[in-house]
Amino acid sequence: MKFLRTFTATAALLAALSLTAFAAPKSIKVATDATWPPMEMVDTNKQIVGYDIDFLKAVAKEAGVAVVIKNTAWDGIFAGLDSGQYDAIISSVTITKERQAKYDFTEPYTSIGQILIVPKTNKTAKVIADLKGKKVGAQIGTTGAMEIKKVTGVELKTYDEIGLAFEDMAAGRIFGVVCDEPVAAHFALQKKEYKDKFKIVGKSFTKEAYGIVVKKGNKDLVALLNKGIKAVKAKKLDTKIHTKWVK
Repeated sequence: MKFLRTFTATAALLAALSLTAFAAPKSIKVATDATWPPMEMVDTNKQIVGYDIDFLKAVAKEAGVAVVIKNTAWDGIFAGLDSGQYDAIISSVTITKERQAKYDFTEPYTSIGQILIVPKTNKTAKVIADLKGKKVGAQIGTTGAMEIKKVTGVELKTYDEIGLAFEDMAAGRIFGVVCDEPVAAHFALQKKEYKDKFKIVGKSFTKEAYGIVVKKGNKDLVALLNKGIKAVKAKKLDTKIHTKWVK
C-alpha cells in the first residue's frame, strides 16, 4: 500500500512537471537589430518598427503569447541568445546551414535576395565583379558581406550599421553597397538624401529565406512560433504587412 501511494504520488508529480515543461510561456523576449530599414528600425518617436516587428507581433497574437522586443547590436545579437538574455531573434536572419548547425529556426516567413547599389555616376557596373580594385561595403556578419568576400579583387569594407555604408558611398569612400533588396530599395529609392545619388543595378543574385532564431533544442518555442506563423499566413496578414513596409 505504501508503495502504491508512493508510486501514485510520483506519477502525479511527473505529470505536473511534464505539463509545466510544455506549457506555453506567457511572454517571450525577442531581440532585433533595428538598423535595417524597412525590416527593423527606430522611428522618429524612438519606437522599434518595421516589417519584422509587425510580423512578430502578429505571430505572437496568433500564438497567444505576449512579446517584448529588445534592440540589440547585430555583432552581439547571437551571443545574447546564447547567454539567455532573450528567447529568440527576429532581425532579417537568413537561414543558412552554418547557422542551423548552432541554432534552431522557425519555418521561413519571407524570402529576399542580395543586390548591388552603386552611385548613379557609375554607368557600367552591373555585378560586384565590375568593381574590382575598389571597396564595396556591407554590414558586418551579413550574407551581403559574405557575397562580396567571394569576389576576387574586390575589397570588402564592413560596418556595424548598413546606413554607415551608404554614408561612406555618398562621400566617395566606397564604390558600392551590397544588402537585402528591401533595404536597398529603402536607401536608394526612398530616402530623399540618396535617391538622386544611388541606383540599384542588375538583378538579385541570391535567394534567401528569413527565419526566427531560437536556442538549439528549444523545440517547444519553435513549435509555438510556427503555429503563429502558419496562422498569419493563412489569414494573409503577411501580405498586408509586406504591402505596408516593402515598396
